[in-house]
Parts: sequence; C-alpha cells; structure tokens
Amino acid sequence: MVRDASQPVDTESTVRHHYQNKLKLAIIGQSLFGQEVYSNLRKQGHKVVGVFTVPDKDGKADPLAVAAEKEGTPVFKFPRWRVKGNPIPEVVDAYKAVGAELNVMPFCSQFIPMNVIDHPKHGSIIYHPSILPLHRGASAINWTLIHGDKKAGFTVFWADDGLDTGPILLQRECDVEPNDTVDTLYNRFLFPEGIKAMVESVQLIADGKAPRIPQPEEGASYEGIQKKSNAKVNPAEAIHNWIRGHDKVPGAWTVIDGQSVTLYGSSMLGGSVPEGQPLDIEGASQAARVTKNGLILYGTDGKALLVKNLQFEDGKMIPASKYFSSGESASVELTDDEKTMAEEIRNIWKGILSNVPAIEDTTDFFKSGAASMDVVRLVEEVKQKCAGVQLQNEDVYMATTFQDFIQMFVRKLRGEDQEEELVVDYATKDINNMTVKMPYQCFINGKFEDSENGKTYDSISPSDGSVICKVSYASVGDVDRAVAAAKEAYENGPWGKMNPRDRGSLLYRLADLMEEHQEELATIESIDSGAVYTLALKTHVGMSIQTFRYFAGWCDKIQGKTIPINQARPNRNLTFTKKEPLGVCAIVIPWNYPLMMLAWKSAACLAAGNTLVLKPAQVTPLTALKFAELSVKAGIPKGVINILPGSGGMVGQRLSEHPDIRKLGFTGSTPIGKQIMKSCAVSNLKKVSLELGGKSPLLIFSDCDMDKAVRMGMSSVYFNKGENCIAAGRLFVEESIHDEFIHRVVEEIKKMKIGDPLDRSTDHGPQNHKAHLDKLLEYCEIGVKEGATLVYGGKRVDRPGFFMEPTVFTDVEDHMFIAKEESFGPVMVVSKFKDGDVDGVLQRANDTEYGLASGVFTRDINKAMYVSERLEAGTVFVNTYNKTDVASPFGGFKQSGFGKDLGEDALMEYLKTKAVTVEY
Repeated sequence: MVRDASQPVDTESTVRHHYQNKLKLAIIGQSLFGQEVYSNLRKQGHKVVGVFTVPDKDGKADPLAVAAEKEGTPVFKFPRWRVKGNPIPEVVDAYKAVGAELNVMPFCSQFIPMNVIDHPKHGSIIYHPSILPLHRGASAINWTLIHGDKKAGFTVFWADDGLDTGPILLQRECDVEPNDTVDTLYNRFLFPEGIKAMVESVQLIADGKAPRIPQPEEGASYEGIQKKSNAKVNPAEAIHNWIRGHDKVPGAWTVIDGQSVTLYGSSMLGGSVPEGQPLDIEGASQAARVTKNGLILYGTDGKALLVKNLQFEDGKMIPASKYFSSGESASVELTDDEKTMAEEIRNIWKGILSNVPAIEDTTDFFKSGAASMDVVRLVEEVKQKCAGVQLQNEDVYMATTFQDFIQMFVRKLRGEDQEEELVVDYATKDINNMTVKMPYQCFINGKFEDSENGKTYDSISPSDGSVICKVSYASVGDVDRAVAAAKEAYENGPWGKMNPRDRGSLLYRLADLMEEHQEELATIESIDSGAVYTLALKTHVGMSIQTFRYFAGWCDKIQGKTIPINQARPNRNLTFTKKEPLGVCAIVIPWNYPLMMLAWKSAACLAAGNTLVLKPAQVTPLTALKFAELSVKAGIPKGVINILPGSGGMVGQRLSEHPDIRKLGFTGSTPIGKQIMKSCAVSNLKKVSLELGGKSPLLIFSDCDMDKAVRMGMSSVYFNKGENCIAAGRLFVEESIHDEFIHRVVEEIKKMKIGDPLDRSTDHGPQNHKAHLDKLLEYCEIGVKEGATLVYGGKRVDRPGFFMEPTVFTDVEDHMFIAKEESFGPVMVVSKFKDGDVDGVLQRANDTEYGLASGVFTRDINKAMYVSERLEAGTVFVNTYNKTDVASPFGGFKQSGFGKDLGEDALMEYLKTKAVTVEY
C-alpha cells in the first residue's frame, strides 16, 4: 500500500470533546497512520504506556517510533513476537510489564500472540481497511477495487484468534469513485477517517459504551496476497478495476509483442477517444491505441480506458505515450563537469547498492535489489548534490540502469526536457465572427489533464441555457497534486530563483498575450458569464491586462528598509528588513468578473514571487483555463500557476485546509468567507484576505448635478447586470428631489436594450446562472410582501436565457429585508431622507454590518468631505461611481472583509517581513 506522508489529519475533530474516562494504552503497529493515532489519543488525555513497533530499517526509525521517542514514551522494537508459532517469553514479559488496559493496533504487520491480545483488561482492537466480513485478510483495499465494489470503508474490531473475524466495534464507509485508486481511497477516506474512528473507539471503550457485534458469515470473503502469476490482465470489462486495484507489487500486466508489460495509472475514458497509433494486445477484443495522452485499451463491452505508464520485464518504465519512440533518443556527450557529477552519483548508487561489488554502466538499480524506499533515497541524495534539478521518483523507474539514469539526469540538468509542447484538447465554438478555442481540463503542473476521478460537469451559457462544453470537475486528489506542484515550483523550480526583473518580464509577456487574445477572451467571458461583450472587452479583459502590467512593474521594486536600533556598545548593529514571498498561495474567485478577479489577485501574488493554485467559480471556469494556456505560452514555469475548476465545497474547502498553503485570497459571500477563515485558522493558521458581501450606500443630495446623479446612480446598480460587488445596495435620495430622480431613472431604464450580450448595442445581458436569477426574483417578491413599492421591473424577461428586468423599489424602510440584504443583481433600492438631515442619513447609511463601498453626490465640497470622512466603507466615491483603478487599493471594512486587492497594498498581502540584525 502506498501511503502519503504529507496526508493532513483533521485533528480538531478528534480533540473537540474531552471525557472524564481515560485508559492506559499500548500501541502496537507502525507507519504514519500509527503515529497519527498515537498522537491523537495522547491529545485526548489517554496515557500511552508503551509503543511496540518494527525495528529500524537502514538506520531509520518508523514514524510511530519517532513520535513516541520524541515524547519520552517507552518504545519497543521487536523483530518478531513468536518463533515457530510459539510466543517469545522475554518479549511477552516486556509487553506485560507496561501495564496496558487496552491494546490499540492501528496498523500492525506482525503476528501478535493471543496471550498478548487477551492480556489487557479490555483486550485489543484492530483497524482493518474493509467493511468486514468482506475482504478479510491482506490486500483488502486492493480487492475492494478489483471486485468493483461501489462502497469502500474500514472496520475497527475486537481481535480474536481468527483471521479478521472478531466482533465489530464500529464501521465507516464511503463511495468508490470511477477512477479511484488505492492511493486516492486511502488518502481521501481510509487514512483521515480511520484515525478519527480509532480515537472514537478507544473513548467508547473507556466510557463503557463500545459494542461487540458478531461478524456475520453471510457475505464473508477472503482473498490472499496476489502473486505475479495471478495478475495477468486480458483487456475486458474489468480491466480498469484490475489495474487500479493493484500496487506496484505484483502489478497488473498484459502481453505486448511477446513480452509481459506491467500497466500503471488507469482511468476510464468518457467522451471521444483521441486518435493514435494501433498496438496489438494479446487476447484483446480490438487493437489498443498509443496516443499523446497514453495507451488506450478497450474492454469487451467496447468501453475504453487510459493507461499512463508501462513497465517492461527489464524493469524500465516509460510513459505509455512514448511506446513507439522509447528507444529513439540518442545519447548525449558529457562535459568534464558532468562527468565529475556522474562519478558522484555513481558513489550514491554504491552507497545504496552496497551488495554490488562495482557500479557499472549496465548495473540495473532494481535488479540489484533496490526497493521503493531506495528510490526515495536516491532521488533526495541526487537533489542534494545538485540543487534545482527537477528529479522525481518516477524518473528512476524510467531509467533503471546507471547509464540511462545519467543520461536522463544530464538532460534534466541541461533543461533539455523542459520544452515540452503544451497539449490542449479544446472545446471550439464558432461565434462572434471567430472560432474560440477553450481548454476545459484541469491545469496542473503545466499540463491540461482530466480530473483524477474523470468527472465532468456542464458549463452553461446564460444567454440561452445551452451547454457550452463539459469541464473537468476537480477532486481532492487534484487539489493535492496541484499544491504539490506549486510547492515544488516554489522551493526547487526556476521561479523561486529568478531575478525579480526577469519575473516581471514574464508577467509583461503574459499581459501582451492577453492583449493579443482580448477579443477571444472577451467572447468566452461573454458566453460563459453573460457579460455584455463591449463591457467584457473594456473592463473584464481590459482591466485584467492593465492589472498584470501594473504588478509586473512592481517585481523589481519590492524593498525592505533599514531600522535604527539602540546599539549595545562597544558593538554596533545593523538591522534591516526584507520582503519575502509567502510560498504556495490559494486563490478562490467569484463568477461576476471571472477573468478580472483572477487578475486582481493572481497578478499581485505572482509579482511577489509566490506560486498559486486558483479555483475559478464553478459556473464560470473558461477564461481562467484560457489564461492558463496563455501563461504557458508566456514562459511561466510549470507548477507556478495551477487552475482547478470544480465545487467550492470540495476544492475550495480542501484549499483552505491544506497544510502546504500559506495564504488564501477569497472573493465571495460573507458566510463562506467566515467558513474559510475558520478552516484556515484550524488547519495551519494560514494568512487570509477576504473581499466579501456588500450593501453599499449611495447618498444623493438635492444640490447634486441631477444628470450625473441619474446616470451614475443607474450605473451604480445596473453595471454588469448588477452582479457587482460594489454595487449601490441602497440609494438614499433627499426628499425634495426624490420623485424627479425616480421618474428620470424609470424613463432611462425603458430605453435600455436587453438582449444578446454579443450584440454591440445591448445594454443589459443575462444574469449569470439560473439559481441566481431565481434568487433575485424571490428577493423582489419579499420586497413587495414587506410593503416596498415596486415601481418598475421585478420580473423575468420573456425570452430564452436568464434575463431579468432592471428593477426599482421605492418607499423602502430601514427594517425591511431588501434594505439590509444584498441582491447582487439589477435591483435599485431607494429610500428618502429629509432635506438637510446629513447626520441622520449618515447614521442610516452606516447602520449595516457591511462596509465595502459607498458614494455621495453633491456640489458642496464641504459636505462631500464631511460625508466621505464619516462613511464606514473601504471606498468612497464622490460625484462618480464604479471608478476603480489598478493603482488604488480595493477592499472593505466590517463584514465586507479585510485585506486589499490592487495597488501596493495588494502586493503586501502576498509578502512577509523578515527582520535581520547583524552585529559588527
């Protein structure tokens, strides 16, 4: 079983409750899983009187032993507990001496004698990765997948002298996704939920509430450990389950050109099958295909699956897409420095393969006895010798002889393998007098690829409700891979070592490419979000380009400062500060300005030197994915930018919880912002900036320029169909001009053209998605029921798509729902205030928990300054509205969030300050 050492655990949920009853525990097991169970049981207040685990391997202790020894818990490392079936007396005596009341066996690979199992007052409990009685014995997770089970899970049971047959204490289960593997199941569910369940089980025992449910014999199964001879795969209906259900040992295999080939990385294909070169597979119903994405195999049911990697009998592994070209690359001639490095690497091989007399060019790493841990050691030692080389575990499997390894290493050292052509599967659409080409897959580590589980969803055009294309639906596993890629790019890639001015040049290049593609980007934005094309061209795309150019100029201007401090004579000190990037950042953006919100956050993030994982809104992912394509063309190194379309509940939540992310920038609703802030705090106290909801007040005084007040007042509400975070949520109009203002607004609304957003004469396009339209209609119904006067609109437009009439409410009183809550749509909410009552209207305007933006219209400069000083909002517009600029900081007060986008302030959100003091 492969276990992810970086797998986070929600320890909060396991330490939330503290009980009076505690036990003395013996932990018998190993691995990171055992370590986490041990740590969480101690946090619960139980006393661990002894840890019994496996001996050190190659001088390295098991993670459970490391944690226990660090905390002073007695640790015993017995190679075995029995000899020829009989308990070893001195081992049993050592165990009994610790005085445990319960044995907890979270991951135990050793055979434990029954006089140890039964010795404690409460006996022993064991974790087993299947829903017992199904899949008793070893390889339980594998068989869950091989058999195509729809449910996976685990059991905590009371140990007996049978084989996984003891009474059940508790069980948990989860759905098996179509492309789940042993790793994804383990990392997503069996590992984190198993830890919680073990802790819960111990507490149930301590409280005297633990059940003992006899296992039924009905449905019981036992599958032994697989042998290589039993793992042959003939492509058929179950081939996918067979491949994904096996670890690298024994591996699922088939016969190609007379030799057995092991298959790795299987996923079911949905939709069309790409073109490729045919390849005969022994026993297959039809020829396979070698494509740019991998090897496509067909089952007897005609369905297809994709295999990523192949391993041959000699141990060499290749990408399946390279099957016909695997032997074509010519060897490179080494320079003197490279020859010196090769000899140093030869010594590393010698240190690992100590049983081999000499490391020859033909020495095979695996045939010489190396195992998976040796692969990790080799990779890490080589990376230590040559910092910056992009070496992965998989590279060792693909270059198993010393000669091949050196050739591969030198190519990586020279960067010859980095210029990999970007492969993009486009969804195309002939529209707006052009053919737009839209990527629709996840963008991870510089490549477009399907989501790990193969899931997709429909991206809907709000203009007519039609499906634009199917988009990959990212999983938790995709998030983890994207974060790992961003972390690698930050810590070891060229981005972190790059001269800031060079980094700025790349961002300028990216802005240039966005400008070259601005019509295509604006068209995609229009069909995906409903933005009127002319506005998309000017604002959605135009301001995005300006934002990247603005922050590109900041890259080489990020400075610290010197600090005069008290000197400790006779010595002197120099104290200075440095501004440094945070590391991997997550960005979660909304659906109202998909590309512009991406630019506002990611440009500052990248300029500061960070790497990022960005989740676009589920309903508007397409410009973000097009942006990813342009970032590759601009030369942004792989892993620096990662884009994951999908749900906020899954992708966004995982990003907020991920321990390797150091900052999360979010724009969205206040309730979701609160949840994100909580998750960021509980996980690893990551930095957060939040731009949340608003109910921005606009004060219109009788001494205003009426023409401008009407024009700007309408823009403050109806700009971008009202889907605007700083939209004026409530207009306060002085009583003496109220009726005239409303009359003129209604007359202007009647002139507005509602229709196709791609029509250049359209003023008002569709709402972003149907659920939002329905919410707006309900909002208007509530306003009418509360007694507000519906002057105009409030209805859906009678045409295909999600169109709503621009709406005006008057006679809105302060206690009403529509006076307090944001509509985020084209709904003007108007209240009167008495002539001359400046302080009174200010009090009403500030009587909200939001504080994003505000505005005032008056010709009296003294009044304008008085009002602007007292309005509690992050932005105050005077005699204008919606006037934002890339150099001006943008962000709210109170429950509208904190932190800034745009301007120098935004750059500071993605930097940390380090103080350095030098004595001389």
